[in-house]
Amino acid sequence: MPKPIYLDYNATTPHDPEVVEAMRPYFEEEFGNPSSSHYYGSKPKKSVARARQQIASLLNCAPEEIIFTSGGTESNNFAIKGCAEAFRHKGNHIITSQIEHPAVLEVCRFLEKKGFEVSYLPVDEFGLIAVADVKAAVKQKTILISIMTANNEVGTIESIAEIANLAKAHGIPFHTDAAQAVGKLAVDVEDLGVDLLSIAGHKMYAPKGVGALFIRKDLSPAKFLHGAGQEMARRAGTENVLEIVGLGMACEVARRDLEKNIKHMQVMRDRLYAGIKKGCDQIKLNGHSQKRLPNTLSISFYNLEANRILDAIGSEVAASAGAACHSDTVQISDVLKAMAVPLNWAKGTLRLTTGRMTTGEEIDRAVGVICAAVQKMKSVKIK
Repeated sequence: MPKPIYLDYNATTPHDPEVVEAMRPYFEEEFGNPSSSHYYGSKPKKSVARARQQIASLLNCAPEEIIFTSGGTESNNFAIKGCAEAFRHKGNHIITSQIEHPAVLEVCRFLEKKGFEVSYLPVDEFGLIAVADVKAAVKQKTILISIMTANNEVGTIESIAEIANLAKAHGIPFHTDAAQAVGKLAVDVEDLGVDLLSIAGHKMYAPKGVGALFIRKDLSPAKFLHGAGQEMARRAGTENVLEIVGLGMACEVARRDLEKNIKHMQVMRDRLYAGIKKGCDQIKLNGHSQKRLPNTLSISFYNLEANRILDAIGSEVAASAGAACHSDTVQISDVLKAMAVPLNWAKGTLRLTTGRMTTGEEIDRAVGVICAAVQKMKSVKIK
């Protein structure tokens, strides 16, 4: 039996073949510590420097503004906790949104227990944060604003440049979690005007367990990990050379093929949506119809349960749910709650995400499987 069609690229991505090939020597002969001054440390040191440059070229920043981390979660923790500690003498107020990834929300909840005040901004029905709401939330004691570039569930792209301008006008550092955006959008830190930006390798065809944090050169968040002087004395720990090389190559490929990949993912996503609209009635698109990641389709099926749909299609299509139903209770995602999606719609929400490897033939098969399952479930309900 063939493997299920993979439509869960926002959860994680396969490894790009060029990434695997770039990493291969570091599985084998290149095992040295880049901090070592002898022969075995020489090539790893140069390779880490090259990866830093590859990421900097993608983001349009200086290489020394890139710090390697263990992934998007650490990058977010570093940015938020680091700024909270570094600027606590100026205030204790942080602004974020209700639809952030848990790697931001849970950090903010942790800081609340430490005496920080956090404003969780609402979103509209499309998942958009109003710049006016950000402005209204700013206080004299605000020391950080953290708003994601694009939402991981519904794909809505936020007004990052406008919010960054607002933050700059008030002298407030601005962080964005760009884990879902890098490689799917043109992400230029100069155009956006952000001070800190988080990347996760496994969202862009690099391995799990590696990421990066852009820190603007005039900003000094408190150190998150203490130890030796790696990463320009900003993040201790022997560098994960193998995966850093993989992340660097993933960024090089993303920069080189960005326009082609965006177009392909969007064509596949729109083909999937058109097919489902044609084959199923009573469906609802979640998120903004235009300001949305090119690969992301969040779709609700009226009065059905997402986990039952996934059970029905799981042997043929891999996707994610926006809600989980357990006996007489329904757990709706925080994102759908914040968007005020009605329960009868929200509980039947699937997140279907395309990628570079998605083919038209896979999309057509997936449409057939999903629509057949939905129609069967509805016919059972009618009976």
